[in-house]
Amino acid sequence: MKKVLAGVAIVIMLCFVASSRAQDSAKGEKTFKGKCAGCHGANGEGKEATKAPSVKGKSADDIQKQISTSPKHASAKKLTPAEVKDLAAYLATLK
Repeated sequence: MKKVLAGVAIVIMLCFVASSRAQDSAKGEKTFKGKCAGCHGANGEGKEATKAPSVKGKSADDIQKQISTSPKHASAKKLTPAEVKDLAAYLATLK
């Protein structure tokens, strides 16, 4: 009986983690469209006119590092750490 309950608990935790990741990505999409799409394009393809590179195909870790170290992302410095994670989670889905 304990094994069954432990198994159910694990399944519930995995479902929770999966649903929270989807929410994070959705929040990140909203942030991207409001703060980043103007320079990086509606689909993250980049814009030559603003010299903003494509953000497609990058890992969430790479995106977080770039946001935190680039002087060009001054507006992103105002984001909370959770918002940066959500944004990176969304951008990592772009292919």
